[in-house]
Amino acid sequence: QACTFPCQCPSQPLQCPAGTSHVWDACGCCRVCARQLGELCSLHRPCDHHKGLYCDFSKIHRGSGICLAHEGATCDLLGKIYLNGESFQPTCKLQCICMDGAIGCIPLCSDDLRLPSPECPNPRRVKFHNKCCEEWVCEEGSEENRLGTAMAVFREDPPHQPELNNLQENCLVQTTEWSACSRSCGMGISARVTNDNPQCRLEKETRLCMVRPCDFHVEKTKKGKKCVRTPKPRQSLHFEFSGCTSTRSYRPRFCGSCSDGRCCTPFLTSTADVEFRCPEGDFFQRKMMFIKVCSCHYDCPRDNDIFLATHHRRMIGDHI
Repeated sequence: QACTFPCQCPSQPLQCPAGTSHVWDACGCCRVCARQLGELCSLHRPCDHHKGLYCDFSKIHRGSGICLAHEGATCDLLGKIYLNGESFQPTCKLQCICMDGAIGCIPLCSDDLRLPSPECPNPRRVKFHNKCCEEWVCEEGSEENRLGTAMAVFREDPPHQPELNNLQENCLVQTTEWSACSRSCGMGISARVTNDNPQCRLEKETRLCMVRPCDFHVEKTKKGKKCVRTPKPRQSLHFEFSGCTSTRSYRPRFCGSCSDGRCCTPFLTSTADVEFRCPEGDFFQRKMMFIKVCSCHYDCPRDNDIFLATHHRRMIGDHI
């Protein structure tokens, strides 16, 4: 009864606070900012179901309710208890949420890197007393130092300083190898730094990666062999990321296992765009690692290796 058709939605793009989901209203008409724990809710202002919240209409009348969380474990951070589904900011640089005993956070400050360029030869990050996040400041130096620093990332062919509209043409591309996947099984993140962009600016680039599914069963090794290095699944599969599913199926290679104490990690990889579809109907694309060859070795990562890694292996031979 509260829905009116045809739908009438605001023409301006939706602007929601960091960490807040975009969800459909109960009429299926408009995308709105999801209401958070303890906030008033209604058919047109639904709760954030991604965080396990629901609208309880039993406590408030006149078509409004209050967002409550389904039962779940609380979170303890530095002696302070947070309820399941509760959003909080432990520092001005992080927006966090408690999800059934686990804490997830997103950064509110950009961690971008910057390479010297003609318009900014001496970039420096500065902390201002009235701002939480550091900001880039361009320092002017002598003309000789200015050109010497900026030209370090440009080709030596041009006899003069490159014009700003020719930055990419004269850019000396510098790209690091992809880092090891952040998880030994399941979906993780791999990163690298590159200045292969129109501004010739050094930036961090990420891609999704999956060394192997956590429930992946490797075939038995052949007689005389101790490792199954790079097996392929028998059936095609759909990737899942943040509750969304890839629009097409894939038969990717994964890294296998060994019976002599060695571990297998990606060695040669490629990167491709994968399109995902979310339950709400949204589509988005992410770069994803596809394994070509794995290598088996004794330089194995520890458990939870995103924090405790002792290995320094990197994946090479990447082709976009």
